[in-house]
Amino acid sequence: MSAEPAPYVSFGLAPAIRPGGVLTDGAYQQHREFLDFSIDGRPLLLRLADLDAVSPLAADVGPSLFAARVRRLLLEAEPPLGGGRRIIYGCPECEGLGCGAVTAFIARDGADFIWRDFAWQTDEAVDLRLSGYPGIGPFRFEGTQYRAVLGRLLASDARPAEPPGRRVLLIGRRAAALAKPAATLRGIGLGVDIARDAGATVPGELRSYGVVVIGRALGEGERAAVRRAFAAAGSAAVFVEAPAPTVPLLVAQVEQALDRSPQGERRLLRLAAEGGEVTLAVAHPCRVRLTGYCVDRLRRTRTAVLHDAQLTPGAHTLRMDSAMDAGETFVVARTTGGVLVTRMARPGRRSGRGKGDDGKPGDVLT
Repeated sequence: MSAEPAPYVSFGLAPAIRPGGVLTDGAYQQHREFLDFSIDGRPLLLRLADLDAVSPLAADVGPSLFAARVRRLLLEAEPPLGGGRRIIYGCPECEGLGCGAVTAFIARDGADFIWRDFAWQTDEAVDLRLSGYPGIGPFRFEGTQYRAVLGRLLASDARPAEPPGRRVLLIGRRAAALAKPAATLRGIGLGVDIARDAGATVPGELRSYGVVVIGRALGEGERAAVRRAFAAAGSAAVFVEAPAPTVPLLVAQVEQALDRSPQGERRLLRLAAEGGEVTLAVAHPCRVRLTGYCVDRLRRTRTAVLHDAQLTPGAHTLRMDSAMDAGETFVVARTTGGVLVTRMARPGRRSGRGKGDDGKPGDVLT
């Protein structure tokens, strides 16, 4: 008996990011921006729980390579893998097959395109019984729509170039205090500039920034002047006006500000911390890593992993260790495709300012 034909679904593309960061072991995680595949209006990546990967349609690949990847999806170029299989998602750090990739068989059926036999692949050959994704596909796309969506990417003015949101402006009184945060943000793949204020910057350049970090030491008058300059330029930048006192936390705050995806397409919805309790709202099943950072009066930073496991959709509450209650405390929630940062609210308490784990003065924005 022949298999029942796959039902028609709509095909689209949706902007997505893989947030970068500085992990607790000091390793860097690269910031990547790409176009995700949208199936009936829902990003395909959301169906693949806990997959840390990017599609081949990444913004930071060269024009010729990007066009070649589009043509592979259009079946105008040979597949890169045996058995006619094509890469749907790859490693965000190197995109090498050795790190693993989601692959699928893409074929024509008359005028239609069909994606089927999804699998996790780490070598040239794949066993669908062991590595397949049951319940994912097959998907049948109407040929005219499919070709129109992907064909637009081949036009020189339609390719997702380096988006303006990748640029970050750090504003503070001392450039030396901003040097390490700037270097770290550049290290994860973001464009970063440093300035004392925004008054002398032309409007076109102000509009190129996606995030503006305003140092803690600037007074309200100086902050207001920065906001006015960006408003007058017609900028849509997000302001981080209470930057965290350590670099990994600041990087997480910037990544949170860079995430412009619709609320309905996010795994992490809300993060709050008060009175020693952390509350996190999750939209989709995912593995979440919660990390606490406590900066004490001696400018030392204590780091602790509070949770690292799968969470179901809904609100979850976690009690923090009392050892994380000795200063200014932050919590970072990180999962595939999203990061949230919050500061522990403690009414009536003054917060400390910190230093790094190496015992040196902290990199506090001023």
